[in-house]
Amino acid sequence: MIVELNVENKTLNIQQEITFFNQSDDTLTSIVLNDWNNAYSGKNTPLAKRFSDEFYRGFHLAKEEERGSTNNLTIIDANLLFVSWGRTKKNPDYIEVKLREKLLPNQKTRLQLTYITKIPSDKFTKYGFNDKGEMNLKNWFLTPARYENHDFIRNSNNNLDDIANGVSSYDINLKTPATLEITSDLNSSLLNNTGNFLNYKLSGNKRTDFSLFVEPKSSFISFKNKNTEVLTNLKENKLSAIEKKIVIDRVMDYVNTLIGNYPHEKIIVSQTDYEKNPFYGLNQLPSFLSPFSDEFIFEIKFLKTYLNSYLKTSLRLDPRKDNWIYDGIQVYAMMKYIDENHPDAKMFGSVSKLQLLKSFTLTNLNFNQQYSYFYMLMARKNLDQPLGDPKNSLIKFNEQIASKYRAGLSFRFLDDYLEHDKVNNSIRQFYAENKEKQVSRTDIETILKSNADKDINWFFKTIVGSRDIIDYKFTNVSKTKDSITFSVKNKTNVLVPVPVYGVKKGEIVFKKWLDANETDSTFIIERKNADKIVLNYNNEVPEYNLRNNWKKLEGFFPNNRPVKFVFMKDLEDPYYNQVLYVPTLTYNYYDGLSPGLRLHNKTILDKPFIFDINPAYSTKTDNLSGSAAFSANQNYRNSTLYNVRYSVSGSYFHYAPDASYLRINPMVQLRIRQENFRDNRKQLIMLRQVLVNREKSALVVDNSTENYSVFDAKYFNTRTEVTNHFSFMSDVQLSGKFGKIASEIEYRKLFENNLQINLRLYAGSFLYNTTASDFFSFALDRPTDYLFDYNYYGRSESKGLYSQQFILAEGGFKSKLDTPFANQWITTLNGSFNIWNWMEVYGDIGLIKNKTQNARFVYDSGIRLNLVTDYFELYFPIYSNNGWEITQNNYNEKIRFIVTFSPKTLINLFNRKWF
Repeated sequence: MIVELNVENKTLNIQQEITFFNQSDDTLTSIVLNDWNNAYSGKNTPLAKRFSDEFYRGFHLAKEEERGSTNNLTIIDANLLFVSWGRTKKNPDYIEVKLREKLLPNQKTRLQLTYITKIPSDKFTKYGFNDKGEMNLKNWFLTPARYENHDFIRNSNNNLDDIANGVSSYDINLKTPATLEITSDLNSSLLNNTGNFLNYKLSGNKRTDFSLFVEPKSSFISFKNKNTEVLTNLKENKLSAIEKKIVIDRVMDYVNTLIGNYPHEKIIVSQTDYEKNPFYGLNQLPSFLSPFSDEFIFEIKFLKTYLNSYLKTSLRLDPRKDNWIYDGIQVYAMMKYIDENHPDAKMFGSVSKLQLLKSFTLTNLNFNQQYSYFYMLMARKNLDQPLGDPKNSLIKFNEQIASKYRAGLSFRFLDDYLEHDKVNNSIRQFYAENKEKQVSRTDIETILKSNADKDINWFFKTIVGSRDIIDYKFTNVSKTKDSITFSVKNKTNVLVPVPVYGVKKGEIVFKKWLDANETDSTFIIERKNADKIVLNYNNEVPEYNLRNNWKKLEGFFPNNRPVKFVFMKDLEDPYYNQVLYVPTLTYNYYDGLSPGLRLHNKTILDKPFIFDINPAYSTKTDNLSGSAAFSANQNYRNSTLYNVRYSVSGSYFHYAPDASYLRINPMVQLRIRQENFRDNRKQLIMLRQVLVNREKSALVVDNSTENYSVFDAKYFNTRTEVTNHFSFMSDVQLSGKFGKIASEIEYRKLFENNLQINLRLYAGSFLYNTTASDFFSFALDRPTDYLFDYNYYGRSESKGLYSQQFILAEGGFKSKLDTPFANQWITTLNGSFNIWNWMEVYGDIGLIKNKTQNARFVYDSGIRLNLVTDYFELYFPIYSNNGWEITQNNYNEKIRFIVTFSPKTLINLFNRKWF
């Protein structure tokens, strides 16, 4: 390539010659070229849809000059004849070149290309240009796609750093302004200096990719280790260059010994690459805690980023289809490194030494034990996916964290089972063969099986190829002074080996592996003074439940778990019944500030049975109040109905200054998802019976029964992302004095001109109604909430600030009209669109019908300040059936607000992109 950088326009003018060598046994009529830079060219590319799917608005709202593209492309062949090419609207990030003549096996053809690459802003993916005049160039040129199984791999850019290029050699002349410096992992030299410009020569052989940084002043420091030069700009200013070199040498020597020598002369370990794939857990800790030394932090960051760069630039795998191999080797190597160099390291570093935190399982966790908990977090949510699934099909949390960690754990599991470094030797053999040919997962499978002296088909069938859960437990344990007799039950019938440990006062006294076909058998082994027998003691096997894995061999109650009280939050401890306690403070107008103590067993990992009890003291009424809930979860692993939750909950608060209510709510929830886990469509069926006992109030007159019971059946169907949101809800309620049915449809669309429209249609009708008040009627602007579902701060208030609280339900009107209820039927349409950032214009129209009255047309309009959706919003009415409200007296009393004090609501806004 001959490349000229235009800094002002953020473009690269490129003349390129591709010599394509057909090393396959097929005759080719076309060649596919990856053009991933063009993925930034529009709002409907696969990359744009990926951003929308993961709730990232920045790309859709970006200016045109911030986008990237490939323009003015012309291609001619060796005979100087124009060659036709094409790209589709659906996949604009690769092109197919139609050859004028067939390309036979072992023949070459030459293509000459000219085009202009427009570099995108780095705010989307961290690759591109920034405001400092720097460029991090990645996937910026056209290159032949990987060819295997008789076809080219046609992968689109999904911001996964998994481009599947064919192995290539590069020869590049790069012209840049003299004010800039370049850094690359290609071999580079300065050809000449022509005053205002610098000309560089870059070259590299047998590569699938390379990095190129352009900066006013290079931020990279060079470290040389034997045959390899490391260029890094990892941020760790507290370490000297000598301290960094010691760490870098140690890591490089370790990786060369464990895996093999790096095949290229230079490697880049950049801060950008680390930020794209940080060490989760380490990067979440606040800096003021400083639980790790500066050297350890730099060491872990460098180790992770170096391994990632080392594997991505040297392995010739399909990085999308076989990504588990990259991840598995990387995390396996990291775990081995910690074992060898920091065997006593804890997950939270020096925090574990604080006396105040010594009782927490979380702070006592060894550094390498955290990997299994991140995987188990998804398994317990029933959201884990097979390791062997393509990278683009994984939920973001799996792709970035859980599946990576499980891949490394799986290699470690296999290594522990096979013993004698068989996995280490297999990885080295695979890496050596990879230098000579293009490889795939079948190559590493063949090597591992040939080196193993045991049957390991279960590893590829179950651990890699499925999401089957593993769960073993002891049955029929008996002991003598010298021996232990036991049976092991395979609860899920998933056949994998499992280790049995004998433990005495926390020290391992024996270990025995039970092969996959040996479970459900009876064993007799020497006791060796063990006081406890434990399955999977060191968590080598990715097991679903560790709480049934041990038996005491001393004491009268062999499985008696003592109760352990823990403050705030903790990890699950299989050897204790944990009760977590948290001080709480709730508020409503009638109870006032209500301090309380929440007692529950919700650890970080989901459990099959949950209790949550929160007694509180009502400062206004001088009485006890609070809530309690008990639930049981049942997961279905291989069904679209993936979770059923059975629960019963109760709450006791005041609904008026002189009256309280007690609500009991038994409920069943059925959760349904698509076969594609990344699909954001979610369905829920909810069946419940709401029993309410209300004290009679002298201050609230509604002539309704104080005690009532309502059967409620709801169906939700929602699909949401940044650019599109659609949800449907239907609701049937049946009680002694009324029956009603309602439906709600919500639609939100973010258009290409960044105009967003929100629409909501609500319709409800009574099936029968013999009530004498509007307590159970449909509400136009403020539902009475007879099911006590909404978090009203002053639910019985009709005047004052508390009456202005707005909850989007039923009619959804913001203005308070003369006829606020409908005891026969209601139909309303709520709409809004943005006029500037978070400022929107809203309007509501509807028809309401009451008995003995004609249907009435209602409407309102105004301004909505959507500061934080569902968390903090303000509504300013302007015009409605009441007339020009903005000119009327006491306008401040007409303003409506949404304020949510629940942190969970805000956290969900950030968590949704992960799950």
